[in-house]
Amino acid sequence: MVQMQNYLLSLERELRQRNYSPKTLRAYVTCVRYFLEYIGGDISIINREKIIDYVLLLQKQGKAPKTVNLYKEAIKFFVNNIVHISSDGKGQDRGMFDIKLSKAPNKLPSVLSRQEIEQILSVVDNKKHRLLLALSYGSWLRVSEVVHLRVKNFDLESLTIHLQWAKWQKDRITLFSDKLRSDIGQIITFKNGDDYFFESERGGGLTTRTAQIIFASALKRSGIKKEATFHSLRHSFATHLLENGTDIRYIQELLGHANIRTTQIYTKVMKNTLIQIKSPL
Repeated sequence: MVQMQNYLLSLERELRQRNYSPKTLRAYVTCVRYFLEYIGGDISIINREKIIDYVLLLQKQGKAPKTVNLYKEAIKFFVNNIVHISSDGKGQDRGMFDIKLSKAPNKLPSVLSRQEIEQILSVVDNKKHRLLLALSYGSWLRVSEVVHLRVKNFDLESLTIHLQWAKWQKDRITLFSDKLRSDIGQIITFKNGDDYFFESERGGGLTTRTAQIIFASALKRSGIKKEATFHSLRHSFATHLLENGTDIRYIQELLGHANIRTTQIYTKVMKNTLIQIKSPL
């Protein structure tokens, strides 16, 4: 439908001028497209109950709370900023739909021990792949951050990485181990500053999916039975820093967490705290 496509183009244009990240832009447009298809492209029937009906449908389909919340935020943005629909249909309380975000299950992160990290790295024969995993763990990088690293992001002298356009489009500085300085130096010596640090065989950077496959393969070969993912590397190092006594505020800054409560979840999986507690049995 032409009108629906025009709405989506207007949404994309508004998101671009507000400097939303490409990933968020694509996600919002996709969510709104599915919602518009659900209502047959007729924005005149949009109201709070219609949106809740759609949310319930998403939940019935088994969508995760995080995914449902993304739909809610995208639809709310569309209603408030593109079609300007009021919640009562009479122009009052303009654009305000009181739809709360879905509560996510209180699930603790999967954390690997230091020995398990070493075990995973030891089974990776490809030197570049091993460096990718070691750097992700040692510099607490998200998978999207490690695959987008450029040569210019590294400072060998100060052992730092300047992450530009990280999550929420906030730059941050993180560290890397001196043990990796030589391997990193060998890669960046003959490259230009804008070149990808981890290049794919076809040219350009690696995909996040490729990095995830590299981790999954190493985990399987290591024989470790934990339900770990690539993001477990980041969870693990944050936990290990806490166990070493690093101030949680520093960890929050290094991880790039906007809220300290996000960082505090690692206090619940600290092994040395649990070890100090004796069972009364």
